[in-house]
Amino acid sequence: MTALKPAHPLADAIRDVKNANADRSDVVVDLRDAHRMRLELLATELEPVFADVPKDIDNFDFAISSGLQPRLWIDAVSHVGLGRDRRTFRFVRDTRIGRIVLAESTDAKRIADQVTRYIAERIVERQQMMEGGAEPAFAGFARQPVADAEPPLQRSPALPGILAGFGLLVAGAAIGIAVMAVLYWLRLAATGVIP
Repeated sequence: MTALKPAHPLADAIRDVKNANADRSDVVVDLRDAHRMRLELLATELEPVFADVPKDIDNFDFAISSGLQPRLWIDAVSHVGLGRDRRTFRFVRDTRIGRIVLAESTDAKRIADQVTRYIAERIVERQQMMEGGAEPAFAGFARQPVADAEPPLQRSPALPGILAGFGLLVAGAAIGIAVMAVLYWLRLAATGVIP
């Protein structure tokens, strides 16, 4: 009689699951690397624009973040990422009311043109603000110009202030005495002393 080999179906299943997980994680890493590579190609396309930004302007980041979804950051509120199909570039800007898609295309050149225009707009906007000529965000909310400033406040003499304070003190004392007299009168009337 020959002995049968003990079967290890659990050990085989564990090994198969580990191999599948390793293959899946390799695919995820490959996708992330491909995602990052496409953003690096876009960054290479934008390098001349990044180099032309004046050095005294530090509003822009121009960095590719790592993580599950790499992004090419333009400034603190705008970035380029890839869409769900992993081919479409999405240039978005975060605002207080949500995310706005500024451009979306599979063509890196079109996105590079939009990013270049965005950078130019931010630089011009910054220059206008520095010069004091910034336009209001909403046309109806422009601040009205002030023709003449009000004259400076003049200090009033201290004596009328002291007299006003003393007058308030005397008035308060008179009201207090009147209230006490009425209460005293009512108490005497309640006890029968005054008919």
